Formats: sequence, structure tokens, C-alpha cells
Amino acid sequence: MTERYILAIDAGTTGITALVFDHAGRIRARGYSEFTQYYPRSGWVEHDAEEILMVALRVIGEALRAGGLRAADIQGIGITNQRETAVLWDKSSGKPVGRAIVWQDRRTAPACEGLRERGLEAWVQDRTGLLLDPYFSGTKIGWLLDHEPGLRARARRGEIAFGTIDSWLVYRLSGRQAHVTDYSNASRTLLYNIHELRWDDELLELLDIPKAMLPEVMPSSWVYAETDPELFLGTRPIPIAGIAGDQQAALFGQACYRPGMAKNTYGTGSFVLQHTGTEAVPSHQRLLTTIAWGIGDEPVEYAQEGAIFVTGSAVQWLRDGLGMIESASETAELATSVKDNDGVYFVPALTGLGAPHWDPYARGLLIGITRGTTRAHVARAVLESIAYQTRDVLEAMQRDSGIRLAELRCDGGAALNPMLMQFQADILDSAVVVPEIVETTALGAAYLAGLATGFWEDRAELAGKWRVRNRYTPQLAESRRERLYRRWHRAVALSGGWARDED
Repeated sequence: MTERYILAIDAGTTGITALVFDHAGRIRARGYSEFTQYYPRSGWVEHDAEEILMVALRVIGEALRAGGLRAADIQGIGITNQRETAVLWDKSSGKPVGRAIVWQDRRTAPACEGLRERGLEAWVQDRTGLLLDPYFSGTKIGWLLDHEPGLRARARRGEIAFGTIDSWLVYRLSGRQAHVTDYSNASRTLLYNIHELRWDDELLELLDIPKAMLPEVMPSSWVYAETDPELFLGTRPIPIAGIAGDQQAALFGQACYRPGMAKNTYGTGSFVLQHTGTEAVPSHQRLLTTIAWGIGDEPVEYAQEGAIFVTGSAVQWLRDGLGMIESASETAELATSVKDNDGVYFVPALTGLGAPHWDPYARGLLIGITRGTTRAHVARAVLESIAYQTRDVLEAMQRDSGIRLAELRCDGGAALNPMLMQFQADILDSAVVVPEIVETTALGAAYLAGLATGFWEDRAELAGKWRVRNRYTPQLAESRRERLYRRWHRAVALSGGWARDED
């Protein structure tokens, strides 16, 4: 019998990755391409959804050619995506009505602040598990409807669709037959009641979002639709059978299936998630309560999350914004060329600060510079900021749960940076474990699609495929660790609220 495979489409913030997985959970082939980032104003970030679709189709073709595979060899497709990014499109034409507003975008900070001033944050958090922050989709949708004449009326008439990137890709790949999303992505919109598992009418009324434009919410492992052969490689229809937001997909790919297990994904941003089982655990530390996934007809499962907005994108900024490096890989060599940070700290609040600070008005800060500061110290400070922010989140998580973290499972591109992983273990005073496959976001999407199509039997089988690549244990003296961390918090305090007084 011909061997079959699962295709995962990882629609990230700066690029699209297509990975083909075999039954052993190994990567058989891959394709990747970046796409255009638009920054029309300070704090604004936009994408072209049509470009994202075209890039996705291109890298899928590249992956199949690289593996010597045919589309007929694919048993199912899983999709994972940058969450919260809002796309609006015309249902009749299938075309976007404007650029997508990306999760990093800060333009709706005043709207969120107005809702907080009305005392609504606790009420919203009780229903959605989220805080009032421009990070989430709801206020982005409202902004788009308000800034295009006649668009809200068209949305009320059912002519306009909203979706996150997963929903957009399924809609187009299925030949515009399926307007769906999964529990994990719906839980990030600020519109979804995570306890009652429904679009919340009162939240929709609060934000003035027409219900007619929203996708149907379905389990994360489910056959939603089949691909349109005319669009997708001219072959037989292939089931689209897995959807999860990128961080929930990474939690699934890391085999964190038991309550208390935690992971951090180092990507454009970094996201710490801890599985809490079938109970939605409320946070008193300004963390998020989110749906982790729903598998078929099983009860949905939840997680606590700390979202760090800028980590890998700070390295990208060193490359593209400052021209300080030519490639991201240079940062590790630069950082290890000096013995320490020499008192230099970088607070990467380039789009505000996420958990647990939630300050949309914070801005980036580089401090401690002397005549002896070199680009190596700056590179080290940028990498160290990733580890400090991760500790901020995990300490808040431990205060909520009362559970001392035994180990942190780490993935994403920066998990292959030994200097960063060792410093992460040092500053956490906890073991850091990197799996053999660090593309766990795509792997999780593949696992979800494979379960729905019978490619894999159950989670026990998947957990048996998880393997350790590297394990890092703390090496730093406590006095040194705590001194570094105290100075980090001094720098964070100085960055706070910087943009609040802008005209």
C-alpha cells in the first residue's frame, strides 16, 4: 500500500510553512516563504490576506515537490495560524475588503481603555477569559467596520464575513464552501463565551459586531470540508481536518495532555501555556484563560496563557530595522562573544507589553549603555529579554495555580539557540527541555488532522512519539540570578506608559 502523509499549514505572523509528516511524526518535506509586513503608522501592523493565501499555495507545492510526493499522497490537512488577526471579506467575491489587522496592532488601545473605564473588564474576562486589550480580534473588527463607509450595514445584511487566518484559508481552500473556525481560535476573539461555547450576544452588542459575519465554531479535530480541486493542485479533494491557533497547536504538539504540563513557543512573540484540563481556571494575575482544543465529541479542554508580544520579532528588528545583523543566527554568536550583558537591558515593548503587564502604551527601551557597549552587548540584551519575559509569565502562572513548574517544554526557532535556552533555565531556576521536532506548532495541527482522519489512533500514541533533543538545567548562582532579574524589572518600569501622552 502507498504510504500516506499529513500536511500541516503553519500560517505564522511573518511567513507560511508547509510541512509533510509521516506516520512516525517525522518531517518528510517542507516549504517556507515570508510575506509582506505593512506598518502604515506607528503601532499599526497589517497583512494582505490574499497574499497569505497565494504564499500558502506556493509553499505547499514546494513541500510536495521537495518530498517527491503527489497531492494524492496526503490523507488530511491541518491548519494552524497566527491568532487574533482579523480578516474581513466579501462573501460574493471571496476577496478581502481591506488589509487584515494583525494581532500585534495597537490602534484600538483607546477603545479598550474606554471599555475599562466603564468598569467592563471583569465582566468581559468572566465570559471570555481575556482582558480588554487591542491584541484580541473584537475591537479590530469594530475598527474595520467603522472605517469603511457602508461596511457595517453590509455586514448586517450577511454580505461580509469575518475570520481569523485559519477561517480565511479554509474558506478559500474549500472553494468558499466552509466558513468555520475552531474552539481555540474563537476563544481569542473577545466575542466567544468559553464556558457556554457560543458567540455571546451581549458581547456582540457591546462591540456592535453583527452576528451574521461570524464563522461556525467547531472542534479542533474534525473534518470541516474538502479542498477544491480547481484551486488546490488539481487533484482529488483532500479533507481539511484540523484547526488550532498556533499556541494551542504547539501545546498539543508538545504532548502536554495532562493538567499542569506547560510549554513556551519562541516565535515572533512567545507564548507560555499551561494545560488545566476540562476546567477553565480564572486568573488573578492578569493571565488569560483560553480554550486549548476540542477533540471530536469530547469535552473541550482549557489552558492558562501568558502572551509575550515581542521576542523573535525583536531579533528581526535588529536585522531589518537597525541593520545590526544580517541573519537571526548571528545573534547567538554575538551574544556569546561577551561574558555578560555588562549592565545593558532591552525591554522589547515595540508594540506594547503583554502578560502580565498589559501596557499597550509601553515602548521599547535600551538602557545601561556606556562607551564600552558593543553590538554584542545589544544582541545579548535582546536574547536575555526573551528569557526575562518568560519568567514574568511563569511566576504569575505559579501564583495563580500554586504549582511549582518542574520543567518547561520549549519549541520554535529560538529553542535551537543554546545560549538562550541555558539562560532561560538559569533565570527560571528550572529545567528547560527542547524536543527533537521544534516545529511543534505544525506538528500539533498535523496531529489534530491525523486523529480526525484515522491516521493516528489516539493521544496515547501521539505522546509516545515525543522525544528529547536537549535538556538544560540551571547553572547560575541564586544571588546573580535575582540581581539580573531585579534590574530587568527596573528597566520594565521605565518603559511603562511612554506613548500615553502622544497626540
